Amino acid sequence: MAERRFEGKVAIVTGAGSGLGRATSLRLAAEGATVACLDVDADAAGKTAVEIGGRSRAWGADVSDPASVRSAVDAAAEALGTPDVLVSCAGIGRFANSHEMPPEDWKRIVDVNLNGTFFVCQAVLRHMVAAGRGSIVTIASNAGLMGQAYSAAYCASKGGVVNLTRALCDEYVDRGIRVNCVAPGGIATPLQKAFYALPEGADPNKLGKVRSPFGNSTPEEIAALVAFVASDQGRYMAGSIVSIDGGITT
Repeated sequence: MAERRFEGKVAIVTGAGSGLGRATSLRLAAEGATVACLDVDADAAGKTAVEIGGRSRAWGADVSDPASVRSAVDAAAEALGTPDVLVSCAGIGRFANSHEMPPEDWKRIVDVNLNGTFFVCQAVLRHMVAAGRGSIVTIASNAGLMGQAYSAAYCASKGGVVNLTRALCDEYVDRGIRVNCVAPGGIATPLQKAFYALPEGADPNKLGKVRSPFGNSTPEEIAALVAFVASDQGRYMAGSIVSIDGGITT
């Protein structure tokens, strides 16, 4: 039987329609949380909420649009109660030759991964500050801790998430709000498919350093770590950047 570390708590999870967001939503719910499932694909988020059952509900939200985020977060808080936990999982990415990458592709990756993380945190923090409590877990990547070829936009966006986490921790830790970051390596999720295609002329050998002897993790493995960090068992963690990537960034 799963621990009940989130009994009576409300969690908001972005990217909840698939991959790590879905796995995290299911994990928190299995431990007692009522989950607000947010995703740009409202139907996918709805399926996750139905799978969870109980009071959990879904809202469509484009994390790159601050008005969309605020509307969904406020609706979730009104329907379910003040959020105790936020896990910001929504993310996108792909490989590209940096000198050929269209500006709109760069902007979209940064808008979702970095700006979206900030907009979600900002919307949820308004509720957490009023309550004087909360636990936020951002999702970065080992790409935010090291350089990776053909991944300039993804590395920049995830590196931004790492330092955004530290900045928010410094600002809100004395208000009873912990902000931490989990930085996974490859996860067997739909997002991985975006990285299957190398750009023209790319050298596959350059990707050797991002491959773990363990292969990809499962979403459930990462969700288990996220749940620990978000829970009261992670009480002493604040501003932590937790790597879980099969030894790549050792």
